[in-house]
Amino acid sequence: MANELGDPHTLFFHVRMVMGMVIGLALAHLLRGVARVIEHPGDRALYWVHLLWVFFMFMYLVHFWWWELWFSTQTHWTFGIYFFLVLYSLLLYLLAALVFPEHLTDYSSYRDYFYSRRVWIFGVLALVFVVDFPDTWLKGKEYVERLGPEYPIRNMGFIVLSIAAMATRNATFHAVFAVAAIVYQLSWIVRLYDVLG
Repeated sequence: MANELGDPHTLFFHVRMVMGMVIGLALAHLLRGVARVIEHPGDRALYWVHLLWVFFMFMYLVHFWWWELWFSTQTHWTFGIYFFLVLYSLLLYLLAALVFPEHLTDYSSYRDYFYSRRVWIFGVLALVFVVDFPDTWLKGKEYVERLGPEYPIRNMGFIVLSIAAMATRNATFHAVFAVAAIVYQLSWIVRLYDVLG
């Protein structure tokens, strides 16, 4: 039993199960929101920029689950690493819940909700990219070097733009940010994560 518990692959499987539950709930939350819109299209006016962020969030969650597979090479597991990864997963669930609310009772439309809650949405998004730094460093020097100098620029760019998004209600800024975030994230995935290893 002790040997099995000490096996890094057994430990990673255990950690990944907990993370998977949280990420699965986040994906289910987004899909429930999309289904709600399909079932009740006239309930509240949709906002295309909001829907782009829903898509970005879906893509980020799926990508997160893919890139965390790098932790399968981790040979030394501690409660601290486990706790950090669970917190990162919970932060992503919180962001998914903020991006697609359960109810719009206090808002006239998705546009109204998006701009009213933008400080929370983009504050948490900025925090996600801050938390991604230690997540990356925990995977080791080789992994960090593989990402190259683009990685810190990418994360800092998302952090700065998220802070700007918190501060402004400018519809053009938010539209450009949403489109650019999706295009860049897709490019990042294809260029650096298409094949793990």
